[in-house]
Amino acid sequence: MSAMNRPRIMALAVTGSAIFLLSTRPALADGSHDQAPPPPPKTDTSGNADGSGTISASAGVVYDRTNNGHGPQTGAVAPQGNWSPPPCWYAPKYTPAQLKAYLEPIWEAPSTGSQWDLTQRNHYEKGDGKGGDYKDFNKAKTGQGYWWDSYVDDARIGEPGALSCDKPIFWVDKGDPPPANIPQAITPEILSQLAYAEIRVPTSRVTLAPNGATKVNLPTWAWLDNTDFKPVSVTASVPVLNIQATTTATPVSLKIEPGTSDAELYPASGECAINSDGSIGTPYAKGDADKTPPCGLTYLRASGNNGPYKLKATITWKISWTGTGGTGGDLPNGTFGNTQDVTVQEIQAVNR
Repeated sequence: MSAMNRPRIMALAVTGSAIFLLSTRPALADGSHDQAPPPPPKTDTSGNADGSGTISASAGVVYDRTNNGHGPQTGAVAPQGNWSPPPCWYAPKYTPAQLKAYLEPIWEAPSTGSQWDLTQRNHYEKGDGKGGDYKDFNKAKTGQGYWWDSYVDDARIGEPGALSCDKPIFWVDKGDPPPANIPQAITPEILSQLAYAEIRVPTSRVTLAPNGATKVNLPTWAWLDNTDFKPVSVTASVPVLNIQATTTATPVSLKIEPGTSDAELYPASGECAINSDGSIGTPYAKGDADKTPPCGLTYLRASGNNGPYKLKATITWKISWTGTGGTGGDLPNGTFGNTQDVTVQEIQAVNR
């Protein structure tokens, strides 16, 4: 077993009044892992480090969802392309006293092996401070930095990438950057990507006219009210590092898929752009029967005995972020959509 491939078990750290899980996972003799790591804390409350360097629950990522979408009629946006937020990352997790309390029970367990225990003790407890080794868990530097360890998004457990944060626990002085060989060390940009995964947007059930049932060869108008589709945002931060990022999702277009090839779309692409007032499409008004809707469709065949067509309405959301130190930029657009039933009846003439 590699000296730095520590066995991971579930531990509970209690700091003052703050209680949080320290996620760990067993390692096999060859350094591989036999299961995905348990979830780290996804803290929603603020916290800080006291004068002794005690890390509260806010050592992990704190999410402010005040400006996010809320309620049962919301969902997560799906990033376009192959991009996805990181499944794991590194951030402060322990003070020297907390690391001691965490590691010593592991070393005392007979299952880890005396040689592995000795190597670990030499690295974190018996080192002389040279060559990457530490003395007495760096207690002499209490309040001057933190031990960093990996965190895993609990929604990503089981994915191969969730096992990629396998570096041994390491020390970082306050104000210093983490080691250059740790690409997943938390930054405002990584925070923006984690906030992306927390974005919730409203469902995209469009209003149709005619509503409920339409007719063959009759233009059907489609629209979304501007009060339902506004930018939403989530802020992710690590208070003990004084870094944060706000990720914002702004609706930009509606794509209509009629659920059958026997349909004509308006516009032909099926992509309806958002209006200047935040709405999409134009509501049907009396006297519009002979007009072509700016956003909508015409079914060319009745839905018949196979049941209604499954019209899918998908909103595209532009994703951008701003963060500590003037950082910011764009992230891949996201989409969120749902289907609704549309019954199409055969009729020769219709008065509207």
